[in-house]
Amino acid sequence: MNRPVLFAGLFTILLTACNVNSPTPAPAATPTYTEIPASTATVIPTATQTRMSLVVREELINCRLGPGTEYALVNELHQDQSARVIGRNDASSWLYIRDPGNPDGFCWVSVAVVETSGLVSELPVTQPPFVTVTDFSLRVEPSRILVNCSQFPQTVFLEALITTNGPTLMTWKWEASTGVISDVGTLVFQEAGTQVINEYYQIGGPNEYWVKLYILTPNELAQQVNIPVSCNS
Repeated sequence: MNRPVLFAGLFTILLTACNVNSPTPAPAATPTYTEIPASTATVIPTATQTRMSLVVREELINCRLGPGTEYALVNELHQDQSARVIGRNDASSWLYIRDPGNPDGFCWVSVAVVETSGLVSELPVTQPPFVTVTDFSLRVEPSRILVNCSQFPQTVFLEALITTNGPTLMTWKWEASTGVISDVGTLVFQEAGTQVINEYYQIGGPNEYWVKLYILTPNELAQQVNIPVSCNS
């Protein structure tokens, strides 16, 4: 968890050949593409595929976003449940399947807990999905300040909860209404889950302040909190 001091950091601151009488070639057919959203960025193999199915041999198994226990859980499969296999990872230790609980969805299961109808090595290799920040919340405490005018500076504490659906390196930065911007920070996710960023910000006097947190990678997000500050003489 990164805990840089925002205030201290802030305020000390994308076949060419010539053939005579050659017949004019027919125009090439225009290829068509199907765009897959980033949140489901695992590419479904389009080459001629080996037709294969699997049967669950354990009482209950997990079907995950990617090929590993570090990825978020997508669904659960029960004993004797079957599914169509679409691909495999490089090590042939995880299978990419059509999710039987979601006709339009796909997920990954471990080879160790299923029985397949053919050779796993004949399946096309499917790349892992693009991991993203899936949830992001920001809060400030206190959310409003009213003090005697002689009681400045005041300090507010910021907390950001960041959730990802798999292992990734997240980068971020803060910006304040005073015009200053922090250095870029990093947060390493070894697996899907939630981590916390804590910061503090010092208020020098009454005003309407705001502080914004930008998620830079793996995907871009931003969230802002407002801090109304006033005082009594």
